[in-house]
Amino acid sequence: MQLNTIKPAEGATHSKRRVGRGIGSGLGKTCGRGHKGQKSRAGGYHKVGFEGGQMPLYRRLPKRGFFSFTNARNVQVCLSEIQALPVEEIDLLVLKQANVIPANALSAKVILSGEISRKVVLKGVGATKGAKAAIEAAGGNVAE
Repeated sequence: MQLNTIKPAEGATHSKRRVGRGIGSGLGKTCGRGHKGQKSRAGGYHKVGFEGGQMPLYRRLPKRGFFSFTNARNVQVCLSEIQALPVEEIDLLVLKQANVIPANALSAKVILSGEISRKVVLKGVGATKGAKAAIEAAGGNVAE
């Protein structure tokens, strides 16, 4: 089999509809558009959600809540990632330079995932209750 010999299966394709080619075609005169009205005319159609002048559904329903765009820029950091860093004093800039968090992150929070066995000092980085306890048990502290 060659790519230039591939064809659709028999009966899978239909010939293109040729409208406005006389009464015998079944699609002459009005070309399947019916008589009069907006949809029968060239370029005549309404926008999505338009309900003929009635207040559309998307405007009738009340607005509720919002989507926080800053929420995606608050990052979680595991204890095991903190353990792997070569520095003792850890802040947002250190985490960004080590590619632990993305460059556009606004804030970071250390979570209790993994283990830490060395002293670290967190500055300007949050920590959960469990993570804070683990850091302090290893001799470090969390200065927020």
